[in-house]
Amino acid sequence: MSAPSVPSEASVPQEPHGTPKVTEREARQVAEAAREQRWSRPSFAKELFLGRFRLDLIHPHPLPAPDDVRRGEEFLAKLRAFCETEIDGALIEREARIPDEVVRGLKELGALGMKIDPGHGGLGLTQVYYNRALALVGSASPAVGALLSAHQSIGVPQPLKLFGTREQKDAFLPRLARTDISAFLLTEPDVGSDPARLATTAVRDGDAYVLDGVKLWTTNGVVADLLVVMARVPAYQADTQGEGRGGITAFVVEADSPGITVENRNAFMGLRGLENGVTRFHRVRVPVANRIGPEGAGLKIALTTLNTGRLSLPAMCVGAGKWCLKTAREWSAAREQWGKPVARHEAVGAKISFIAATTFALEAVVELASQMADEDRTDIRIEAALAKLYGSEMGWLMADELVQIRGGRGFETADSLAARGERAVPAEQMLRDMRINRIFEGSTEIMHLLIAREAVDAHLAVAGDIIDPEASPRDKAKAGARAGAFYARWLPKLVAGPGQLPGAYGAFHHPGHPDLSARLRYVERTSRRLARSTFYAMSRWQGRMETKQGFLGRVVDIGAELFAMSAACVRAELLRSRGEHGREAYQLADAFCRQARIRVEELFDRLWSNTDELDRRVVGGVLAGRYAWLEEGIADPSGEGPWIADATPGPSRRENVRRPIR
Repeated sequence: MSAPSVPSEASVPQEPHGTPKVTEREARQVAEAAREQRWSRPSFAKELFLGRFRLDLIHPHPLPAPDDVRRGEEFLAKLRAFCETEIDGALIEREARIPDEVVRGLKELGALGMKIDPGHGGLGLTQVYYNRALALVGSASPAVGALLSAHQSIGVPQPLKLFGTREQKDAFLPRLARTDISAFLLTEPDVGSDPARLATTAVRDGDAYVLDGVKLWTTNGVVADLLVVMARVPAYQADTQGEGRGGITAFVVEADSPGITVENRNAFMGLRGLENGVTRFHRVRVPVANRIGPEGAGLKIALTTLNTGRLSLPAMCVGAGKWCLKTAREWSAAREQWGKPVARHEAVGAKISFIAATTFALEAVVELASQMADEDRTDIRIEAALAKLYGSEMGWLMADELVQIRGGRGFETADSLAARGERAVPAEQMLRDMRINRIFEGSTEIMHLLIAREAVDAHLAVAGDIIDPEASPRDKAKAGARAGAFYARWLPKLVAGPGQLPGAYGAFHHPGHPDLSARLRYVERTSRRLARSTFYAMSRWQGRMETKQGFLGRVVDIGAELFAMSAACVRAELLRSRGEHGREAYQLADAFCRQARIRVEELFDRLWSNTDELDRRVVGGVLAGRYAWLEEGIADPSGEGPWIADATPGPSRRENVRRPIR
């Protein structure tokens, strides 16, 4: 988890076909340089991992301004009518394509510009209402939700909003608000979450850059009009004007530029209407004016964009959870077994309780993080990442439980159900559609590492040089002095806190309601316990801490549960104070916190009692072929071909399958 300086790109050797060959340490250095280094604003989640339960940062629950509510509700009403009358999710599933007229209707509605300011032709919705809109449209068709999310959350509008020049905003945002679809191009056939190996190049040539390379899994790439492309500028192009630093750089690229070929429209197990492809760049000229930010800032731009962009995915998981709950309630009341509705059988009822409580908590997490993003008074980089991680994992579990509740009908397609006279419930499609969320915008494993890095940032800031093997003795001595002073103040505060006082958080204890103050006291105590465990692990493993990914993942999962418990309690109190189903909200929050507490205690047990070391030895045996005999007795249906497609730069030899929507 160390944070040394970034090596010069000029010194990085190249693999065949131009892919940079980097060591594990160099790859981490590139990723480290891209992350935001400073904490200029407070962070509830960061404090939570440090054992400091700052309830004051989230309670009272922040609320949108009345004018934002009015505009947001007006748009949601129009969008709901459009979803109910114009979007046929079953048709999109059957034809694996969103009809052009649906996309045109969304454009006319202004849905492409939900987050673009009115001055540039957009609706200027808040993050809260943008996410509510995605939850709504995603429930009608996850593919349509993905199209809108990819366009606005990670596509061209958000990077321009944060880092674009006035000229770039004036030139592109009006188009993006009403007519043009955008896509984000980072991943390559041999480059996923390791951007240090990015192979696509952008070579400066006068007033333009020349792009060469291949991008994979370009969501919206098949139909996009504008692209935000990450490419590597060679460092040797430094000039006397201070430009030409080189490094991974972001560009706005016209999708119909000469030399761009969409070589394939990819097909997936779910989200069958997703316009996702493979895009090749061959000597594509991009004006210098289309560069977003300075050279070398591409990864920082991408990560900063994702700080709030990641909230769109859990927002759609909220919509999925609400649909799972509605379907489970209606089906379980109608279906009888052994003389009573299946919902009355404890084995099924527990699943319904899990779906209901988790949907409530996940909505609380997304609403809270979204409003915090709108207010911009706290740093939500960890909160947004936790929301993405927790939403994708819990959304998948809820969809899986719904399939189990539905039994054989859950495994049957909606068309098959309708053909034999039953309600066309797409439960199996929901499960397929939800599965990608654990991979989209940072896989669960990558999110664990990203959040863990942020969670231990305070420790690395004071003690990083102590565990850095390349630090000088002088730097280690200075770090030792800093660490001694920091831990002398910090460690004593982990011994006791409000969580041990019976009357603490009394604002969450009301007659006739479950006692949520007890749940918050548990969160406070457990936050300190988590911080103590993290400190002990760092003391024990020091520089090897970054290799303990199993441990770090469990630490993050505990933090995610504590964040969700906090959000659920705060939202329940908000609803109670406003007279909006307060008693029921308290019941759901209480149920969720009790369920989450069981998961937290299991995770704590697994911090120190696990099979991590044994698993490493087994993996070594698998890779060495010592267990190859175990694979005998099967017929492999896989086709022939390389595991990773050749991405050698050069002209395309395939038909351009780009399909712009006009």
